[in-house]
Amino acid sequence: MEYVIIGNGVASQSAIKAIRESDQKNRIIVISDESYISYSRPLISYFLGNQVKRKSISHLNEKFYEKNDVELILNNKAVKIDLKAQKVLLEDGKKIHFDKVLIAVGGKPIIPEIKGIQSAGVFNLLKLSDAEGISQYLKEKRVRKAVVIGGGLIGLKTTEALMELGIEVTIIELADRILSASLNKKASNIVEKALKNDNCHLYFNNTVKEIKQKRGRVNEIVLSSDEKILTDLVIISIGVRPNGDLVKDMPIKHKNGIIVNQYMETNVQNIFAAGDCCAAKDLFAEKNRLIAIWPIAVKQGRIAGYNLSSKKTLYPGGFPMNSVELCGIPVMSVGMSDPKNIDCEIFEEFKPNKSIYKKMIIRDNQLKGFILVGDIDRAGIYTGLIRNAINISSIKNKLLKNNFGLLNLPETYRKDLITEKEVSINVY
Repeated sequence: MEYVIIGNGVASQSAIKAIRESDQKNRIIVISDESYISYSRPLISYFLGNQVKRKSISHLNEKFYEKNDVELILNNKAVKIDLKAQKVLLEDGKKIHFDKVLIAVGGKPIIPEIKGIQSAGVFNLLKLSDAEGISQYLKEKRVRKAVVIGGGLIGLKTTEALMELGIEVTIIELADRILSASLNKKASNIVEKALKNDNCHLYFNNTVKEIKQKRGRVNEIVLSSDEKILTDLVIISIGVRPNGDLVKDMPIKHKNGIIVNQYMETNVQNIFAAGDCCAAKDLFAEKNRLIAIWPIAVKQGRIAGYNLSSKKTLYPGGFPMNSVELCGIPVMSVGMSDPKNIDCEIFEEFKPNKSIYKKMIIRDNQLKGFILVGDIDRAGIYTGLIRNAINISSIKNKLLKNNFGLLNLPETYRKDLITEKEVSINVY
């Protein structure tokens, strides 16, 4: 038996651990087009902002692969999976035999069609190599002003990093607010106010139609409104889409992600997928959907690893969780955050003078989602209520009380909720 894992992110590493729980003998080969042994992707913006050192974002070392008897192939891209010959073809021409494959190649940045986008000084921030390239450019060009295209989670974490370095940042966002996919207007306004107070400029309902350069590097952008903004740097942070390049000419089903069943297996036998390239069960959408966050990738990788090694394990499904801190204000959204055309009960608390906003979304006497801005102390409890589908009919009016806590919950659920850890992770 030969297991081949394509990709070396957290889903891949989680799968390795799961395989080795029940199979210590058979060969595991990991293929990665990156040169790094491992790193924590949620930390790359902190690395860019000099908030963490390079060594601090490596959460594994070579001993992990040695200990688990893994053959690691770096700097070599998998370009084709030959199902008939059961071989993975690499960019350098090598062919790797497999009995079972896990595709864990993650996502890739969405690149808009903008005139001049190939100019020097235009970057993405998705991989560690991107952060290193931006850091080098900042030093060489003495960057003072930057434009971030996109006001989503990645764009805001990028903005935070640049502001930490004393760079004046302008955010260009197509929607009418920042974090439009996870926050409503009230919640967004709190963070927008804080950003403006820190000299961050915000342009909404707008796009970049041209990037101009001078002396071989970017120096200005032109908006769809025809406004012009001088800048030394542009970072594209519109979003990430599932990387489906490897399966686009294969009989593997994919639509906004490689589609998998409850065992993380594709429609092709012995081919599995996990992480940011994968569309798996969504607990609320009642369909397969990409949820590109760190804890979901960990869970999916583990479930895929168990099933690769023939330990039948069901993936229970996931739901979105986003967490970030901007200008000293913690922000979190979990599950449904701004439901439309759905019959829900909404409980809100809004204290703009204290930069606090809370919103609870309840349907059929179950908590389905929440938004917390400024005060996230009970996030773990709320997330546990969602995950365990607890009937909250007797306590829903207490959710936003200052004294709400574990003692308000049914005793049988308290132990599980106390151990809830996933929401403390900054993810994107």
